[in-house]
Amino acid sequence: MSQHHLKGKTVLITGGAKNLGGLISRKFAEQGANLLIHYNSTATQADAEETLKAVQAFGIKAILVQADLSNIQNIEQLFIRANAEFGGVDIAINTVGRVLKKPYLDTTEQEFDGMNDINNKIAYFFIQSAGRHLNPNGKICTIVTSLLAAYTGLYSTYEGLKAPVEHYTRAASKEFGERGISVTAVAPGPMDTPFFYGQEAPEAVAYHKSASALGGLTKIEDIEPLVRFLVTDGWWITGQTIFANGGYTTR
Repeated sequence: MSQHHLKGKTVLITGGAKNLGGLISRKFAEQGANLLIHYNSTATQADAEETLKAVQAFGIKAILVQADLSNIQNIEQLFIRANAEFGGVDIAINTVGRVLKKPYLDTTEQEFDGMNDINNKIAYFFIQSAGRHLNPNGKICTIVTSLLAAYTGLYSTYEGLKAPVEHYTRAASKEFGERGISVTAVAPGPMDTPFFYGQEAPEAVAYHKSASALGGLTKIEDIEPLVRFLVTDGWWITGQTIFANGGYTTR
């Protein structure tokens, strides 16, 4: 994809320090985008600073912002800060998520509330703030999960609380379309990152690897170009959730 698509564009990315978010930050910077990179906590600070150095090496402008987005005021502040620093936001990408693998009968209210904050509430208000602040013809993309098309137990809160994002994506795309703003969601299969392995026993990892038609886990390198396409040349795709998982689930 040619460089001019992202040159001089401002991209706001949540969870942009490591894993998929970190790769998106690096690849978008390589294409000339300026970046506001959000990260959640001091636990990620070293990764965030490493990513900042890597993107600045491409000669673009980038800033890091640490914030707990479950306080939705902090989401709004990200966009206000980006407007102040860069004079607007063109592309907003939300990679925030949390997996919980647990039997339905063992899941506590506290766990449900935490999963709801991260997977559902943040996603809703991220799209809202993006819709409020994005430049005309801006782009919004949220990372969800291919489990949305799975028939499985043990992920009830993860699947269930990511599922609404499909509906938010449709509704927002309809409402923001008159300003040329596309809104999409990308549903990766189980990704070969620490985010995945923390939840899974070795035999479950083996199953997930064997379950895709093309073989193996989803690589972040296979997802980043799709996200980049959706927020550039693929702008005509809107209101959609795109499953990218090597044939792990489909519908």
